[in-house]
Amino acid sequence: MSENSQVGSLPLSPLDYEGCSPVGKWDTARVIEIDDPADPRLDDFRDLSAVDRRPDRPGGRGLVIAEGVVVVERLLASPYPVRALLGVRRRVEALGDLPAPAYVTSAEVMAEVVGFHLNRGVLAAADRAPQPAAEDLARGARRLAVLEGVGDHENLGSLFRNAAALGVDGVLLGPGCSDPLYRRSVRVSMGHVLRVPFASAPDLTGSLDMLRHNGFTVAALTPRESAVGLADAGLRCRRVAVLLGSEGPGLTEEAIAAADVAVRIPMAGGVDSLNVATAAAIAFYAIA
Repeated sequence: MSENSQVGSLPLSPLDYEGCSPVGKWDTARVIEIDDPADPRLDDFRDLSAVDRRPDRPGGRGLVIAEGVVVVERLLASPYPVRALLGVRRRVEALGDLPAPAYVTSAEVMAEVVGFHLNRGVLAAADRAPQPAAEDLARGARRLAVLEGVGDHENLGSLFRNAAALGVDGVLLGPGCSDPLYRRSVRVSMGHVLRVPFASAPDLTGSLDMLRHNGFTVAALTPRESAVGLADAGLRCRRVAVLLGSEGPGLTEEAIAAADVAVRIPMAGGVDSLNVATAAAIAFYAIA
């Protein structure tokens, strides 16, 4: 993802596009019927479950793929340049005016093209948009999530959905994080990964120092008993960056040591941790 970041002025956040009508519309009469699954115009959607379609793998195509009417609508309202749509007619017609060719076909042909049966009935493919540099993202933010080693695509998608719902201004992706624009992350986030700005932070310690320089308190979320209870840390009304770790081992010792404060979520006996997306939601609410 770092190859897509840019240094300089912060581009418009995807949040600025919420509720906007897609630009560059064309008449839905230009919907194109396709019956041949081998038609090369459908190549953006071909074999979506194949390993080489993973944008975070060598040779991955890197396209943003949205599934289902709700997620496709969020893609159409985002700054990501839409290349094409593919779906059954009733799902495509539910989208109204469109900014790119919409290929209409049967559910059977769709399944043959994408490599699996698609219950949601419509897909959209888009190119990536330039992402802000971490410094630019932090400059206008009050609440941030900083992630270390969050590699599960579903957890990452859920975390972005929680961030959108609870007013987090952006996400910094440290070492070991998966690609938030991978198809599964986009789907699980219900398209909110297209709304919440994110930036790469390969030098996590350096990024935390940058946040402190910009007036943030960095709070590392950990289950260790020595940490301060989340409600007792006095984080409301501050500029706060919540530091969250991987699903298994959690944050590294280096990351916790680089934070300003270690905080924990008190839990009942017999439970030692929470899913990272669930823990993130609780922390985001606590700092709202």
